[in-house]
Amino acid sequence: MEYRPDIAGDGALRPRASGPTCYQRNHISDSDGSKSLALPRYHWFVTAAAARRADVRSRIVDIAAQLLRDEGPAAVTTRGVAEQAGVQAPMIYRLFGDKEGLLEAVAEHVMAGYVAAKAEIAEAASAAGVDPLTDLRAAWQTQIDFGVGNPSLFRLLSDPDRVRHSPAARAGREVLQARIHRVAAAGRLRVSEQRAASLLQAAAIGAIQTLLAAPPEDRDSGLAESMCDAVLGQIITGPPAPAPADGDTIATAVTLRAMAPRLDALTQAERQMLGEWLDRVVDHDAKHRSRAAATPQ
Repeated sequence: MEYRPDIAGDGALRPRASGPTCYQRNHISDSDGSKSLALPRYHWFVTAAAARRADVRSRIVDIAAQLLRDEGPAAVTTRGVAEQAGVQAPMIYRLFGDKEGLLEAVAEHVMAGYVAAKAEIAEAASAAGVDPLTDLRAAWQTQIDFGVGNPSLFRLLSDPDRVRHSPAARAGREVLQARIHRVAAAGRLRVSEQRAASLLQAAAIGAIQTLLAAPPEDRDSGLAESMCDAVLGQIITGPPAPAPADGDTIATAVTLRAMAPRLDALTQAERQMLGEWLDRVVDHDAKHRSRAAATPQ
């Protein structure tokens, strides 16, 4: 029998009550001291609890995304989402912090699903040998349709502060860059891949914002296509883009830049140096065009 002082009383030694212990010599024990079943039981409990928590979180995010898509941001309240998800409002605060945290999770969830679908389409187009420019145009139209069809989600997903820290947004940018890389490797690009991606992304966001700003009945149905043509006219060599006298030379430099990482005859340092030289050639041409465009005729 083990004795201990009665700290709350007179200090006399009293028998210490026996009972189950959770940890004994760094091992989880059952009430009878057996370690053979307690540890697996504990692992099962922790795993099951984590699975339930993930399921609740996923259900809340799905419901919030549906409310945002159907009714707009005003409908995404902690109380409303909690009621539809069958949980208490404090659960949302425990999982997401606040409403802004919930919207962050919704944005990441929706963007991740959208990007995964885009990546699958891009990979299929590449495997099937679809013309890279045709694939790029189709991706542009898909982006326009998604933005115009889901205005609340588009505004949420295009928030610069949110996109800057979003893994899904970075993955989406990588899908776009992969499409542009195919165009460059085919010898059709006459600006750097990075600049081409930025121009297309900026133009698509601007086109969607312009269309959403107008009533549906007043929207210019040809605006997005015209914007795409205008951007491609600046970045694509050959028809329909008007190329200057040295356009073919720059296009060749861009193509070689796209292929540089695969030139196994060169060392890693040589491939890197070649890439830097070609970037300088392409950037110099872009700056020359900008100065020429700014000079009054």
